[in-house]
Amino acid sequence: MKLFILVMGMVMVVEGLPYFAFPERMKQVLAEIQKMAPERLRIFGLISMLAGVFLCYLAQGSGLFR
Repeated sequence: MKLFILVMGMVMVVEGLPYFAFPERMKQVLAEIQKMAPERLRIFGLISMLAGVFLCYLAQGSGLFR
């Protein structure tokens, strides 16, 4: 459980960094996202999730980082 909370905290730091560093640009990016078709957002979300699963695989399962 400790690792899960640590990971969630790091996700929040990474997610919040662009809003802190570039608030005006993030407003523009969010406006562009609102214009995107739902199918395109869904594909982007799927690709992001697959990349995350792959990174977890590399870090845990493959022994690449041991």
